[in-house]
Amino acid sequence: MRKIGMSVAALGLAVAGLVAPATAAQASTSGTASNHCNDIWPGRNGNVYAYDSTYCYGYLGAAAGNDSDWNASGGGFSGAWDRAESVINAGYTGSYSIVKFSYLTNYGGGYNCLKAEEFFVDNLSRNTFSDGNNMANNIRSHQWVNSCDRWMS
Repeated sequence: MRKIGMSVAALGLAVAGLVAPATAAQASTSGTASNHCNDIWPGRNGNVYAYDSTYCYGYLGAAAGNDSDWNASGGGFSGAWDRAESVINAGYTGSYSIVKFSYLTNYGGGYNCLKAEEFFVDNLSRNTFSDGNNMANNIRSHQWVNSCDRWMS
């Protein structure tokens, strides 16, 4: 009887070991903030999007074209100057599929780029412009380009 009890206990621990990791993995990937950019992915529609918070929360605006001043009206990001903490590139692949984000208006100062194939950056604080400034809350303009020598992660 003692061997059966130990076998049942061992079997119970083995089953618990198989179930617990699966449950933990589900908890870490479902309903977390890090998946929100994936959850709201609009598909390839030709736009760049910006968000006020990390993980694509707090919609700031979208633009199909260039915007030389994220604070001025008419460019898609009115009042978004120095507020973006996450961005999505839903541009079409091919020509002008790269979004070049700039530290200053009129595409000046430091820059950093996001390929269409990268989809989004959920936390801009992990990135810096080419001049060393942190990208979080510091984007002031963007433009669509064909090439770039600096890439966001």
